[in-house]
Amino acid sequence: MPRPTDGLDKIVIHRRGGYDRLRLERHVLPRLSAQDVHVQVHAAGVNYADCVVRMGLYSSAKDYVGWPITPGFEVAGVVARVGGDVTDVRVGDEVIAVTRFGGYASDLVVPRRQVFAIPRGMTMVQAAAVPAVYLTAYHAAVELARPKHGAHVLVHSAAGGVGGALVQIARVLGCHVVGVVGGAHKVEHAHALGAHAVIDRSAGRLWDEAETHSPAGYDVVFDANGVDTLGASLRHLAPMGRLIVYGFASMLPRADQKLRWWRLAWHWLRTPRISPFDLTTRNRSVMGFNLSYLFDHAKLLAESMGQITRWFDEGLLRAPAVSTFPLAAAGEAQRSLETGNTVGKIVLLTEHAQ
Repeated sequence: MPRPTDGLDKIVIHRRGGYDRLRLERHVLPRLSAQDVHVQVHAAGVNYADCVVRMGLYSSAKDYVGWPITPGFEVAGVVARVGGDVTDVRVGDEVIAVTRFGGYASDLVVPRRQVFAIPRGMTMVQAAAVPAVYLTAYHAAVELARPKHGAHVLVHSAAGGVGGALVQIARVLGCHVVGVVGGAHKVEHAHALGAHAVIDRSAGRLWDEAETHSPAGYDVVFDANGVDTLGASLRHLAPMGRLIVYGFASMLPRADQKLRWWRLAWHWLRTPRISPFDLTTRNRSVMGFNLSYLFDHAKLLAESMGQITRWFDEGLLRAPAVSTFPLAAAGEAQRSLETGNTVGKIVLLTEHAQ
C-alpha cells in the first residue's frame, strides 16, 4: 500500500547545461482533479530524449513546458489517490504511467488515460523501462513501417532501449531482422533479443556486411543515429523501402562533452538533403516522428499499450535489461547513458522503492 507523504521529491532543470543541472528538489503534491490518478513512483525510466531535454534541444519540451522542467516520460509505482470520476483504478494498484515530462519524481499525478496495468510477472523496475521505448518502437514498426511478413529489416542501435524493442517487435511481425550495435560486447545481447544477424559497426564494415545480409536492399531501416548513417540507410533501401527516423544521436555530445553549437551546425550541414524527386524515382519513403507529440492521441496510446501488454503477457516480448541509479543520481544515470556503452535501459529508483 502507498505510504503517507506531505510532499514530493523531483529532479528539476532550471536551464540547459551539464549533469549538474539535474537538481533534486522538494515540492508540494499536485492537486487531484476528478479524472486524475496519483502514483507513488517506485521507478522511473531514463531515455536519451531526457538528455536532449537537459541540453535544451528537445523541441516538444520547449513547446509544452519550457524552463524549469522535470524530465521523464515513464514510471511504475503504486496508486496513492484517485479522482472522483476514476472507478477502474484503485488505491494500492501497481501500475505503469506515461507522462509528457515530469517522470523523474517520487510522486506523479496524471490523467487516468495515461495509466496502465503492469504486464504479468514483471517487476516495477522492469515495468518502468517499458513504455517509452516500446511505444516508440510500436509506432515506428506497426503504425509507420508496416512491414510484410518476411520483410528484411535493419535496426540501428539494436542493443539499446528502442532498438532492442524494435528487434523484438519486428520478429513478432515475421520479419528477417539484422541488428547493428556499437561494440562487440553488445552482439550477444542483440542476438538474444531475436536478431537473425548482428553487425558490430565498431569493426568498420557496417555497410559491406549489411549488403551481405540483404543484397537486394532492406524493406525497412530504423535509424536514430542521424548524420553518421542516415544517407547510407536511405541508399540501402530496396524499392518500396521505408526509412523510419526517430532521432539524431550522432549529432549530439557524448558523455562529459560540452555542447558546441558550431559542431551542431557542422552536422546539420552534413545531414543528407532528401529530394522528393529521388524518392519518387527510386520508389522509397522517409518517415519521422516524436513520441511526445502523440500524447494527445488517447485512443492510439491506449491501443498501442494494450497490444504491447498482450505481447508481453503472451511471452512474445521480453523486458529490457535494466541497470539502476537512485533518483538523486539522475545526472550520473544520464552520463552513463551518454557513453553509448549501456545495454537495455537505465531506471531511477525513488524512496518508495526502499
